[in-house]
Amino acid sequence: MAKQRRVIGAKEKAKVALAAIREPNTSRELSVQFKVHQTQIGAWKKKLIDEAPSIFERGYSGSRDQEFQQREAELFEEIGRLKMELEWLKKNVAKFA
Repeated sequence: MAKQRRVIGAKEKAKVALAAIREPNTSRELSVQFKVHQTQIGAWKKKLIDEAPSIFERGYSGSRDQEFQQREAELFEEIGRLKMELEWLKKNVAKFA
């Protein structure tokens, strides 16, 4: 039977990457401590270093992205409802005329 893959959340990835940046431990020691492969730790560390400046850029807000996605989902839901109502009205207009 195949072993199921472990899903690691964003918070844990950030924790491991920060530990890799600030702690004097080797990647091998961190690998054992967090039960994550050394290559993965290196990749997360590199991504954190590369993308950290974007956090401090003017106008950046992580919560804005979530708000935008939520609003977008609400609008698509409303569009779907309105399309259904329009189709219903098109089918039943003869009954009311």
